[in-house]
Amino acid sequence: MSIWRGPQKLILASQSRARKMLLENAGLDFEALPADIDERAVQKNSGLSAPGEIASLLAREKALFVSRQKPGQYVVGADQTLALGEQMFSKPAGRAQAAEQLGLLAGQTHALHSAVSVARDGKALFNDVSVARMTMRRLAAGEIEAYLDQAGEAVTTSVGAYQLEGLGVHLFERIEGDHFTILGLPLLSLLAFLRREGLLAV
Repeated sequence: MSIWRGPQKLILASQSRARKMLLENAGLDFEALPADIDERAVQKNSGLSAPGEIASLLAREKALFVSRQKPGQYVVGADQTLALGEQMFSKPAGRAQAAEQLGLLAGQTHALHSAVSVARDGKALFNDVSVARMTMRRLAAGEIEAYLDQAGEAVTTSVGAYQLEGLGVHLFERIEGDHFTILGLPLLSLLAFLRREGLLAV
C-alpha cells in the first residue's frame, strides 16, 4: 500500500537525481517533469538579489510552469542557491571554473538556500526556504586538482562543484543544517504540507 493518497501522482518539476532520490525514499508516488524555464532570465527580471528570495522565486516559477500543463495535479518545484557573503555562485561551466569556485570556497563558510514550492492549477499553494551553512576546509591547489580528477564531469552538475552525498564530502570540515536542505529539497516542511492536504497516509 502506497503512502501517497492523492488521486493522481505527485509531480516533481525537476530531473535532479538527489531530489528524486529523496521523494523515492519517502515512499511518494511521483513522476519527474522538468520545468522548461529560463532561470537566469527569471532571476534578472525579478530584480531580486537575496539568495533565499531568488531560490524561492525559481522554485515557485518551476512549480507554476508545470502545474499549468497538468491540471488538478500537485506539482513540487525546488531550487537552491549558493552564496559566499554577497557573492552568488552558479553551476560551473567546466573544470576550470569548478577549480576557481573551489578555490574561493576553500577555508570559508558559505550558505545554501534551498526552496520548495507546491502549485496546483497554476496557483502556488505552499512555499518554504531553509538554510544550511557549509564550512569547507582549506585546500591546496593540488588537493583541488586531485578532487576534480576523481569527481570528473559531476562537478559541473551542482553549484559549488560538489555533491555532499558523493566525493564532495571530503571537502568539508563542518556542516550546520538539515541534510535534506543540503541536497536541495526541504523535505520535512514539504511532507508536513502534503500531510495537511490529506495526501499522505502517515
